[in-house]
Amino acid sequence: MQHIPRPRIMTSKDISAELLENSGIKVTANRIIVLDALLRSPGPMSAKEIENEVSTLDKSSIFRCLMVMKESGLLHTLDGGPEGVRYEVCRAPHDGPDTDEHLHFHCEVCGRTFCFEDIGIPAVTLPSGYEIRSTELTVKGVCRECAGKRRG
Repeated sequence: MQHIPRPRIMTSKDISAELLENSGIKVTANRIIVLDALLRSPGPMSAKEIENEVSTLDKSSIFRCLMVMKESGLLHTLDGGPEGVRYEVCRAPHDGPDTDEHLHFHCEVCGRTFCFEDIGIPAVTLPSGYEIRSTELTVKGVCRECAGKRRG
């Protein structure tokens, strides 16, 4: 009887390693751990949230990983209010303009930030001489879950 090998199922860490490699970033264990945390998150994360999620890495290791991934175009950054900058994985190709710009919603009660990838950012026309590099739109208010708790 001939043995037919089972196809290998990719883990989230395999996907993280592949994304790093495809972005031209040297694959390291720390970068895989940080990227995996971001990929598993339902929304953008602050460095503090990543630190809480990934207890095996210190703050400076996480920050270095984030900076390398941001500089390569693998991550977006957005203003996270009092928590500071938030990071999320950019789904646009890294060798061209950023086509992954979408609306974010920041809940002022629970502090979470949500991505609304199906809601684009309206085009902005600036006066002559100005050059747009990126656009960010964050709506602030109360999320569905927190609003439900207030009513219930």
